[in-house]
Amino acid sequence: MNTPLVAAALATLCATPLLAEGDVTTGEKAFRKCVACHVVVNDAGETLAGKKASTGPNLYGVAGRAASTVEGFKYSAPALQLGEAGVVWDEANFTAFVQDPTAYLRATLDDGAARSKMTFRVRKEQEAADLYAYLASLSD
Repeated sequence: MNTPLVAAALATLCATPLLAEGDVTTGEKAFRKCVACHVVVNDAGETLAGKKASTGPNLYGVAGRAASTVEGFKYSAPALQLGEAGVVWDEANFTAFVQDPTAYLRATLDDGAARSKMTFRVRKEQEAADLYAYLASLSD
């Protein structure tokens, strides 16, 4: 386990609010781009957003959740390393990841060969923050 990386992730979590700076309404509209691969289904089995997509993990509770921890989802090896390193999906990590998943993995894991299975990229930082705000609003 990379202790400095875990310490940095915990420090970020403690210093960063889980509620996002983005706009929930705009994030809901932006989520339409995500429904081909992702769904938001709560613990009671209710679909809160999306369709029956399963290419990507369920995004219910993503705000503040440890990376790569959705039970039953088959993560790539680099994604599992994020979880093992203690990365938490706070707003900063989430927005950086969705803007360029492969670059985020490479930088965070210090592994130039790491590749993300997520190929879609959110082009604008504000749109990524809006998505985070929307997803946070759907969680308990």
